[in-house]
Amino acid sequence: MTTMALPAPNPLPSSAILRPRCTTVAAAAARTPAVQPLPDELQLVADVRSLHNHIRVADVSPRAAGHPLAGARLLLLDGPGNIHSVSFPRRAHHCPLTATYFDAFATLPPLLPRPSLAVLGFGAGSAARVLLHFYPDLSVHGWELDPAVLAVARDFFGLAELERDHAARLFVHIGDALEAEAPPGGFGGALVDLFANGSVLPELQEVDTWRRLGGMMAPGGRMMVNCGGGCVEAEEEGREGEAVKDATLRAMATAFGKGMVSVMDVDESWVAMTGPPVTAPDEAAAWNARLPPELRHFVDLWRPY
Repeated sequence: MTTMALPAPNPLPSSAILRPRCTTVAAAAARTPAVQPLPDELQLVADVRSLHNHIRVADVSPRAAGHPLAGARLLLLDGPGNIHSVSFPRRAHHCPLTATYFDAFATLPPLLPRPSLAVLGFGAGSAARVLLHFYPDLSVHGWELDPAVLAVARDFFGLAELERDHAARLFVHIGDALEAEAPPGGFGGALVDLFANGSVLPELQEVDTWRRLGGMMAPGGRMMVNCGGGCVEAEEEGREGEAVKDATLRAMATAFGKGMVSVMDVDESWVAMTGPPVTAPDEAAAWNARLPPELRHFVDLWRPY
């Protein structure tokens, strides 16, 4: 997971604020974690506490020169303030690209056996917005545990308009993503971005979880997964980001078999993909040809796990 921290006059020690993204989809711990203040470059837009989350919406100053998130609106969850969604509402034509690994997620549809995708860990819909923009035939089903997150997404991230404009293709479900049900024949693919308390969901370090999620896929279906990394700051001790990332990848490799997991490091955010690696020159070229130009550079970043 990339450290996206903006320079601040007084840097916050161990701050996860401005690091994309750790989507919370499970209940927060019973204890109340320390909430870090926002850097000077962020303006607080909304502050909401729900049963599951401390939700903050903040705008990054457009004057943060040279930073990829300058002018962005951020959804911050967890005490450390991990980023769960990114939007650039001031951009002309509201370009959906985020300058984060959400954009890498949007390279998955050309590899799928059918144009249907589950987003497990929906947040404010950053991944869905990019997918719907670039793939007019794709249907997206998203799962988010916290209805308050979706309410904030509709009020501050344009989710209500996205649902209206793509009513026949976007379906947002409130509930536990690990209990999501696939349609007959399975989804063509899935994006898995499940965090709790600032760390990759513990269930994702279990082989059985991945076998169950794999069962939601159609034959030939694939998943892309946010595995976190060293820059993820958890609320709980003993959940160091690099170790959790490694345990998640080991569980995936055991569940899907040798050679069936590929990885990329997008600015220290580790993303994994299931299925046969796309490394042969002709296969990579075919994938590239089916992607919009803005996304083609991701193809060469994958390597076998």
